[in-house]
Amino acid sequence: MQDFSRRGMLKATAAAGAGAVVLPGITAAEAPGASAATHGADSTTCEPAQLTGRIVRPNDPDYARASLGWDELFVHYPLVIVYAQKTQDVVNALTWARQHDVALRVRSGGHSLEGWSNVDNGIVIDVSELKSAHIDTAARTATVGAGLNQLEAVTTLAKKNLAVTTGTEGSVGLSGATLGGGFGFLTRYLGMACDSLIGAEIVVASGADCANVIKADLKNNSDLLWALRGAGNGNFGIVTSLTYKVAPLKSVTYMQVTWDGLGDLHGVFDTWQRTAPIADNRLGTQLEVHRDQILMFAVLAEGTPAEAKQLLAPILSIGNPDVSVQVGNWGDVYAGFQIPTADEPANWKFFSQFTDKPFPRKAISLIASFMRDAPSDASNFFTQAFGGAVRRTPRGGTAFPHRDALFYSEPGIGWGTRGQAGSGDEITPQAQAWIAEFSQALRPYVNGAYVNVPNIGMQDWETAYWGPNFDRLRKVKAQYDPGNVFQYEQSVPPASC
Repeated sequence: MQDFSRRGMLKATAAAGAGAVVLPGITAAEAPGASAATHGADSTTCEPAQLTGRIVRPNDPDYARASLGWDELFVHYPLVIVYAQKTQDVVNALTWARQHDVALRVRSGGHSLEGWSNVDNGIVIDVSELKSAHIDTAARTATVGAGLNQLEAVTTLAKKNLAVTTGTEGSVGLSGATLGGGFGFLTRYLGMACDSLIGAEIVVASGADCANVIKADLKNNSDLLWALRGAGNGNFGIVTSLTYKVAPLKSVTYMQVTWDGLGDLHGVFDTWQRTAPIADNRLGTQLEVHRDQILMFAVLAEGTPAEAKQLLAPILSIGNPDVSVQVGNWGDVYAGFQIPTADEPANWKFFSQFTDKPFPRKAISLIASFMRDAPSDASNFFTQAFGGAVRRTPRGGTAFPHRDALFYSEPGIGWGTRGQAGSGDEITPQAQAWIAEFSQALRPYVNGAYVNVPNIGMQDWETAYWGPNFDRLRKVKAQYDPGNVFQYEQSVPPASC
């Protein structure tokens, strides 16, 4: 079966602690040397902090690798990178950053698509080594460290025949995907990833220069939980663990359908957009349009190949597609369609958008035209069917606003060879112009944008990402981060008093 195609330093005087082993559970204790004061703008000060965990500095041999994110289009040179081994390390790093007035960024999987999880001459607090999982099969809950990536989360839960919604890219951090909303093959069945988030441990700024560990759930800091469900990436604090309500899932049918060329695009796309968002909620589908082929991927939860083919019959009847089917444990299926990061292009650019009315023929023709002229083999137009459980808001609500969309889509392009500095530079202007023009041509047919696929040049990004929820997010920000410690190019600012 074919693989799934997606997608001058400052001086520092802080001492580095020895790298600790990963704990088997989630550490929720407050830092002994940090303030236990509640979040807010009080005047409490802390003892001088030291960096602990696994510390990487510019002179270290693995600095180049550690400072490079998944998208090599963006290169930054942080002052220091702290790989936290436990929550205490995050508390210490945040306190240290505040005491030294150093810019900070938070990183989990390193997939920030505008490079915002890294920073020049600042500190990167990386939680990717906070890997742990406690699964309560009776209560159907799972508490996991913020360092798990999506592949690790899917396969760990699948061993217990359990699941939550994740995206399709296994190397993406689970926490980053969830905190921005999170969707994939199980979205229509289980809802958004953030819908299953029922609790989090988060390190927040407190006092004049301190850090503090708090919990957010339906009983404690419920307003923060609401904000974390769709706007939690780098806005309010540093999430160190997440608790999910998980669902039983024993088996899936996975189908891949391929049409050669783009001759069937109108029929395939129009049929898909009119059937996939209203199909059986167990069915999740994605379409990808490439320069020389159309791909459809489908996952039917707790279903058979015969059921899947029946549900997809209107689409499968178009043209003469090649169809392959696999049945098995969700973890095995998910692992099977992953592409090793080393085999992916170095540089990427995407534009995100939502659609609440079917594309007319003119819009589908635009997709075909742009894809035929795509500058690289790794260019594509990607779509994800919504509907189903996405339309159900969980108890406590979420900051994710795009629940009425028929489908999500994004033009995307990858180019260059990974690990080779400057690779692909010769086509970078062409690639960036192509995708910008593609996105602009589709503007009459789409709305909004997805915060996990940001665009630094977007106007009115506040409402594009969060719609009517932005004012409430600013109020939550004012409560938990009034000093705007956590900020980046498109972060939520605190509301004015």
